Amino acid sequence: MPLINPHINFNGNAEEAFTFYKSVFGGEFAKIIRFKDLAGPEFPVAEKEENKIMHIALPIGKTSMLMANDVPEIMGKQTKMRTEVKL
Repeated sequence: MPLINPHINFNGNAEEAFTFYKSVFGGEFAKIIRFKDLAGPEFPVAEKEENKIMHIALPIGKTSMLMANDVPEIMGKQTKMRTEVKL
C-alpha cells in the first residue's frame, strides 16, 4: 500500500494548525519537539523562538503521518509543503 507523509513548514503557527488537524482527524500527536528542547551551546535558540515547533507529527489513518515545523524568523517567511511517498 502506498504511504504518504506530508511535511509542512509554518511561520510560527504550526501548533495552532496541528491542534485544528487533531480536532478534524482525531488521534494523538506522535511527537512534539520544541526548539528549546534541543537548545545548547552548539545550537543557541532565541528566547522568542524557544517555544516554536521544531517537529510535530500526527498519525492519520493506519499508515500515514502528517508532519510539520515552524521556520525560525532568521530564515525568513516560508510556507512550503514536502510530500514523501513510498510505494
